[in-house]
Amino acid sequence: MEQFAGWLLAFVVTVIIVASWCRSRGLPAPLVLTALGLVGSFVPFIPHPQLSPDLILTGLLPPLLYAAAIQVSLIDFAKEWRAVLVLSVGLVIVTTLAVGAVGVWLLPVPLAVTLAMGAVVGPPDAVAATAVGRRVGLPRRLVTVLETESLVNDATAIVLLHTTTAAIVGSVTAAQLGFAFVLSVAGGLVVGFLVSRLVGWLHTQTDDQLTSTAISLVTPWVAFLPAEAIQGSGVLAVVVAGLLIAHRAPEQMSATARHATRLNWSTVQFFLENSVFLLSGLQLAVIVASVRESRLGAGPIAALCVAVFLTVVLVRPLWIFAMAWLLNSPDRTGATMTNGELGVLSFAGMRGVVTLAAVFMLPPSTPHREVVELVAMVVVAGTLLLQGLTLPLVARRLGAKGPDPRADALHGSALLRRSVDAGLAELEELQADPTTAVSDQVRQDLVGRSTRTVNAAWEQLRGGAGEKEAPGEAYRRARLAMMTAERREILRARDAGEVDNEIIVRLLATLELEETMLLRLTERAERWSAAADLVAPEGSGDGCEHLRRTRHRHPRPKSTTCLACQANGDDPVHLRLCLTCGHVGCCDSSVGRHATRHFEETGHPVMRSFEEGEAWRWCFVDTILG
Repeated sequence: MEQFAGWLLAFVVTVIIVASWCRSRGLPAPLVLTALGLVGSFVPFIPHPQLSPDLILTGLLPPLLYAAAIQVSLIDFAKEWRAVLVLSVGLVIVTTLAVGAVGVWLLPVPLAVTLAMGAVVGPPDAVAATAVGRRVGLPRRLVTVLETESLVNDATAIVLLHTTTAAIVGSVTAAQLGFAFVLSVAGGLVVGFLVSRLVGWLHTQTDDQLTSTAISLVTPWVAFLPAEAIQGSGVLAVVVAGLLIAHRAPEQMSATARHATRLNWSTVQFFLENSVFLLSGLQLAVIVASVRESRLGAGPIAALCVAVFLTVVLVRPLWIFAMAWLLNSPDRTGATMTNGELGVLSFAGMRGVVTLAAVFMLPPSTPHREVVELVAMVVVAGTLLLQGLTLPLVARRLGAKGPDPRADALHGSALLRRSVDAGLAELEELQADPTTAVSDQVRQDLVGRSTRTVNAAWEQLRGGAGEKEAPGEAYRRARLAMMTAERREILRARDAGEVDNEIIVRLLATLELEETMLLRLTERAERWSAAADLVAPEGSGDGCEHLRRTRHRHPRPKSTTCLACQANGDDPVHLRLCLTCGHVGCCDSSVGRHATRHFEETGHPVMRSFEEGEAWRWCFVDTILG
């Protein structure tokens, strides 16, 4: 028992250290862990734990899929329903059939076995693709398509695997297989929906963070087990429940519960995904030993591995470009993915955790099971090597560029402005009712805090890091220094035993939340200020008449700086140009707020940034970008 505990601890520590090291250096952790496991599988004194189908299907897949599902936007998922249909259903089925045909050609086994092999290698692991995509800066829609694909293709593959394994272990007709497939999908959808409503209601009944977290942690199995009990797809039930619960979470869960849930599931996903790769690598020695005893011979087995690998790699681009007319629908701005982006999408077909998990779900009685396991290992390792390592280069060569971070900042600042205005309007309604009104001092504090939040967001649009320190930056710098001193005093009191530990923990937690927010704002500001020149995204402000009228207006600036600030001896943070008369005024982060005051005095509706390299406009009337 002690020896087992020691090996378990060594396994856990290895996963954490290797995965963290890979993340810090931008290396593909799945590939490194799989390779490490492959090497370790041939070391005599390292144990090779047997992965049972029940452990994979019931223990690992539900939390892995739920962790992925709660990170995907239901709105984006609905918008990309064509991609779900083409990639998550159509491509997995086509790949299964193609691999099945290749397997029947090369293996003396029933069709059900080779179709099961196709279902195992059918679903790409979009987690690896999106991780690379965010690091190298893939277009946002491309990342969204990969994320939505990853959810349902796993469910499709597992449903196909269940159907084909039923044919392996027993004699069933095509009609029975079709009915089982439909029942599996329908049962998964219904159970997932019902569980999402139940869990959502439970979250509304508690404000306790620990209770909400506990509910969240058991949700994958609450969806999975009932669906499997009625012969539905437990995997699909988990995905549906996760999507719907995450969509309603801002309304049904407290902020602290949502924060804790994100952290907990990110940790679960990080550990389980990396553990599966290391565990799978450790199986290689056992698989190789079994393959050596196979009657097929080394030559046919090697030919099968190569043939399946090539089939998996080639079917994806052929299917994507053949179905581009359905897959590549216009987005909300009317734009479609370029051929280069479609090329990146077709290349991002790395196999990963689901393939490794699914292959160990095959029944022990499967003919040549060890050969199918080896094929799955080769496909995973090959695609991670070929596609995972070269995806950044392919994306650059095909011209698939990611979103401009400062354009994101622009949209975020505009939306924040509107949301803060809604909050201030609510404050005025509270003030109108004597029973809900607050004192003038409290009101001024609330208004000031909201104003500082918006100003800090607009300050992040400044052109470069070498500019004069903005008020928001100065506030963050000074506040972080103050918090360091505050924490030092709290820890001194703790070490001296002056205050109960419960009070110490509460005060430190409050400081940690504020510090986390400030550090994220600082990091975001540095990233945005170092980005490329900023223009308003195409199509922005199409619904605003004021912006349309001033689209081609270029008045001569009346000055090169804010004259009012100059007269008062103040320094403007950011300059704005009135597109009606050419007045130059300072932004709202400046002391005078002279651009806004100019609008209030004249009614001139639209201003443009007067900073070098920026061409975005803002309508004061409709509070919208252009």
